[in-house]
Amino acid sequence: MAFDRNPTTLPERLLDGRNATRDAPRDRAAERDAFAARMTGILNASALGLAMAVGYRSGLFEAMDPTVDGADLPLGAAAIAERAGLSARYVREWLGAMAAGGVVRLVPGEEGEDLFLLPPGHADLLTLRAGPANLGVYAQEVPLLAQCGLDRVVEAFADGRGIAYEHYLRFGTFMEGLAEAKQRRLLLETFLPAVEDGALLERLRRGIRVCDVGCGEGLAVRLMAAAFPASSFPGLDIRAEAVAAARDKARQEGLANVRFLVRDAAAMPDADDTRLSGSAMDAESSYEKDFVSGFDYITSFDAIHDQTRPAEALSAIRAMLAPGGAFSMVDIAAHTRLADNLDHPLAPFLYTVSLMHCLPVGLVDGGAGLGMMWGRELAERMLREAGFLRVEVAPVPCDVFNLHFYCRAD
Repeated sequence: MAFDRNPTTLPERLLDGRNATRDAPRDRAAERDAFAARMTGILNASALGLAMAVGYRSGLFEAMDPTVDGADLPLGAAAIAERAGLSARYVREWLGAMAAGGVVRLVPGEEGEDLFLLPPGHADLLTLRAGPANLGVYAQEVPLLAQCGLDRVVEAFADGRGIAYEHYLRFGTFMEGLAEAKQRRLLLETFLPAVEDGALLERLRRGIRVCDVGCGEGLAVRLMAAAFPASSFPGLDIRAEAVAAARDKARQEGLANVRFLVRDAAAMPDADDTRLSGSAMDAESSYEKDFVSGFDYITSFDAIHDQTRPAEALSAIRAMLAPGGAFSMVDIAAHTRLADNLDHPLAPFLYTVSLMHCLPVGLVDGGAGLGMMWGRELAERMLREAGFLRVEVAPVPCDVFNLHFYCRAD
């Protein structure tokens, strides 16, 4: 089954030129010429993406947003620089890349001055107000990955070893920002109301036990805890610095119904584990003994594919559920077979992000190394092997990147 394209959310033009090598003429000279054109496009696009990352981080797209007063008419480089509080000379060079790449429009001004306009339709995909439709924010992803991991990934090709999270701290901060923007906009208003046709919301209001696996800095936990004070919301993550940040933010927000633990989901002990017994058991161990008992609802957002032992993590999640409990896994919308992903509009981008981050962190300590593009078919199989008898897969509302795997064991 091929990837189902949705041109209303991922423009058809994103596919332009993608099949140049697969559909190239068999004549060698023609094949070479066709690929030369393709390579020219690749080099231009990669350079343009880097320049867009600079503009995004510098606030230039916001300064040029035509919906903001003063930016709805073409402006010169100096005026744009003044609006953004930046160097006019650097902004002029950046505008050259943006105009040559078709991101902004060059408009001849009086006396030969170059003026620039960010078309409204472009701004709809490049500015913060775009929300989930913001594609510009992702321009930062590949440069960050190159900064964090390029040399280490090249070395890993030779020795096959994984790369620890500690080498991706800046990338992790960036991804936390992406997740925060998405969760704040979608979790309470769109995602949770769609689970169990709204029945989950009523249970959350009455009071249930909810756990988030791979919680990062705990935003999903904190949002749910604030919205549903009768429910309790533990979160776990393998990264100590993320858990420390989650605890600090929960304290600042005055949340009493949250708890965060540094834990590998695949290594969660059973309730009968001897490590959780004995007179010398400290408060953390006492809490964990209660923690491993039944949860009514467990979530995991974009986390399972990064686990070093994903099969064990899914089995542990299954064991953590109370009778009648449910697990929501949100993960990448892709297929398992490469051939089925060739028409995915963002396949090169997603495979590259996986190569540079998801695969390396998943290979640490001899891990499974699923990678981000593990795909729906393998995900469903692993969920069933973990003991989930019912697995329902649906798109995530307003999120073209992910699928929602709703799982029950009974």
